[in-house]
Amino acid sequence: MNIAEILEKQTKKYQDKPAVIFREQNITFQQLKDISLKLAVGLQDLGVKRGDKVAIYLPNCLEYIYSCLAVFYCGAIAVPLDFMLTEEELASCISHSEVTVLITKSKPKVSWVNLKEICPHLKNIIFCHQNLDNFLSFEELIRKATNIIPRVLIREEDCALIFYTSGTTGRPKGISVNYFQLGICMRALEHFVDLSDKDIALCAVPFSHIGGFIYILTNIYFGLTVVLMERFIPLEFLKHIQNYRISCFWIVPSMYYAILQLKEFETLDLSSLRWIVSFGASSSSDALRRFHKYCPCAHLLNGWGMTETSPPNTVIPMGSTKIESVGRPAPWIEIKIFDENDKELPTGQIGEIVIKGEGVFDGYYKDPQSTNQAIRNGWFHTGDLGRLDKEGYLYIVGRIKEMIKVAGEIVFEPEIESAIYRHPAVNEVAVIGVVDKLRGEVPKAFIVLKNGSKSNAEELRYFCRKYLAHFKIPRYFEFRDKLPKTSSAKVDKDALRKL
Repeated sequence: MNIAEILEKQTKKYQDKPAVIFREQNITFQQLKDISLKLAVGLQDLGVKRGDKVAIYLPNCLEYIYSCLAVFYCGAIAVPLDFMLTEEELASCISHSEVTVLITKSKPKVSWVNLKEICPHLKNIIFCHQNLDNFLSFEELIRKATNIIPRVLIREEDCALIFYTSGTTGRPKGISVNYFQLGICMRALEHFVDLSDKDIALCAVPFSHIGGFIYILTNIYFGLTVVLMERFIPLEFLKHIQNYRISCFWIVPSMYYAILQLKEFETLDLSSLRWIVSFGASSSSDALRRFHKYCPCAHLLNGWGMTETSPPNTVIPMGSTKIESVGRPAPWIEIKIFDENDKELPTGQIGEIVIKGEGVFDGYYKDPQSTNQAIRNGWFHTGDLGRLDKEGYLYIVGRIKEMIKVAGEIVFEPEIESAIYRHPAVNEVAVIGVVDKLRGEVPKAFIVLKNGSKSNAEELRYFCRKYLAHFKIPRYFEFRDKLPKTSSAKVDKDALRKL
């Protein structure tokens, strides 16, 4: 998938059509191409060449898109970094990937001078919307660009991006993604859904995550318009659907839960939606059915995939009633369920989801140890727990680390969360396992109640008896004003475990 060539082609076809809308500013396909090209010239003037790494450390914004496209024009490798990373985490990723240029904006608690000192390959830092001594200006780089960028040969096996995992299990791991794998992502969307140039997609997922970056790809590949949000704000998200007549989007389940709780959810006009996809975790079927109640014309879909596997890998078919499932695999991949000894389990049994086929990565960047742990006998071990039914539909149970052993019984945190979400007073819930002297581990639930609602541990414990076996009912309930979140709006359970 040659992104630069596709952008050139789409610009001729959709020259004056809005490609991206950000903060009420419309950027046409022509503007998108022109600005990205000028930035590419500026990067080449700095010495950026084929195979060099350019990191982008920004929240979602227009400059993020320009930067990615400019890097592709240069034949270089984009390294999208989460803007929530600390200076130490940032330095770790930059050093590990040997980044030579960093594109960013000012941020408290980050010493840019120190960053350059501890990252030996980092030659230039480019700041957006700010002129700082001894650093480069993003806008000046574009303004001064005059030369025509030479055509760079792109091969399918060339690395296009290096994503970094969130690092919840230790040092972040780099995931190298080539142009062929990006093409697989687009082929998957063509297989699972019906995107076209008439669609208007709403993006609130960070570009530093594969789910967010795919919005950039779909914008160029399908010629559709993307309405971009810097970050997810539930009420603003709903208003964007109404105001921009959004036709589709994909977000994580916690985002769904956030918008479902707003009273405006039942009053704003969401009739423009054609389909919506929940990615990234198991979902409450009750919550998704409620969404469908107020979006009766929209297909409600669940999907699954990982950065390592060129997502989406599974999505339930349009019109399917199996919304508890995340669907069947794309034809070019194979999914099985393995036990802890890497043996395939029978249909219906819960085990680790393993996957192989086109688009599955070859290994973690400069990390053979993690690669050997994750890829065994040709199968990538995802760390997700699930089961397959007789028709080949996949059901996500949770992460392996979301499994609690209560006196020898296996309990899955998402199952408990799904039951508690049924309570009318509950806005958000997260369950973790905590140490117990008698039973080894027991579930603990963190609860955020809806505004104006009341409940207590005794009531919730009694409520759970309707849906859960006694050993699955949380031993402890803790009520909080809010739950910690990652940059992609997922509940940060590692932060809860440290409380």
